[in-house]
Amino acid sequence: MLHRQWKSWLFISLGVIFLWGIFNYRDQFSLTTIAKQEMLLREYHSRHMVSSYVIAFVIYAVVTGTSFPGAVALTLICGWIFGLIPGVILVSFASTTGATLAFLTSRFFFRDLVKTTFSKYLENFNQSLQKEGAFYLFSLRLIPAVPFFVINLVMGLTPMRTRTFWWVSQLGMLPGTIVYIYAGSTVPAMSELAENGLGGIMTPQLWFAFGLLAIFPYFIRRLLASVSKQ
Repeated sequence: MLHRQWKSWLFISLGVIFLWGIFNYRDQFSLTTIAKQEMLLREYHSRHMVSSYVIAFVIYAVVTGTSFPGAVALTLICGWIFGLIPGVILVSFASTTGATLAFLTSRFFFRDLVKTTFSKYLENFNQSLQKEGAFYLFSLRLIPAVPFFVINLVMGLTPMRTRTFWWVSQLGMLPGTIVYIYAGSTVPAMSELAENGLGGIMTPQLWFAFGLLAIFPYFIRRLLASVSKQ
């Protein structure tokens, strides 16, 4: 009983801290705020390249692991600062790290609380995993019908192994990561993105990339369905 009470109070405390962080620091991850510091960010990256990657990795992992608002903006910023290939590598591993930390936290610390809170998802997840295996998680990552933070927490209560969750999540989130990093890497100045939004920087190449991202999940499903019939 005391063990459950300790977990409940810890869960509540983390929730309060999370809400406090959203209320007090939500503007720090906005494109407008970042745009005001773009020269400082460029200068810091050029002088302290290794530490800038480490700091960006930690911030991104924490944001995705806690579902703190601003993941899309951070992805664009990483593309703008680091470029396409380094940005994709950093964000891909950082987002998977954050998701896996949430997965493990749910499994080992807040199992009962997550089970009570998201009971309507758990049964469906277990049934779908029995039918489709790891591809079910892959499809959820491609088509986020369920919020990512719910996927991370509820998957922690399923029999899925941690390493399976890791590599499937990394593959499933990779197409979206590539497209958004590419979008960020094409931005000439962060102030332009902050003023005009994502629509203001859309080029034919970006429209094509987002179009491919939209149809990619359906293409994969059709491809796997045809392979399974053979």
